[in-house]
Amino acid sequence: MTYPPTRNDHAHLIQRASRAEVSLTCEVRQGQRPWVKVLLHDISETGFRIDWRPGFDIGKAIYVRIPGIQLLNATLRWKREGMIGCEFTSKLYGPVYDHIVRQSQHEG
Repeated sequence: MTYPPTRNDHAHLIQRASRAEVSLTCEVRQGQRPWVKVLLHDISETGFRIDWRPGFDIGKAIYVRIPGIQLLNATLRWKREGMIGCEFTSKLYGPVYDHIVRQSQHEG
């Protein structure tokens, strides 16, 4: 499922174009809460969308563990329709993004 852009600026539209649909299990946590497994639904070099989990707060840091990848830091930006959208603290390195997409193809 794709969501329409909430902003109209050109950079945001380009960012959306580089988003890949994936189906990959990862672990997330916010603050000192326990790690929970979730399904990663899509990813770009600047963010991702995963299943919503109770107790996660918009605007706060979230940590993501994907097998074979270093710990990723992001900020939870929105929640709707049972999903949450997060923005990486630092843009994801292109080869790491490619690796995650390939890994999803092997898992799915």
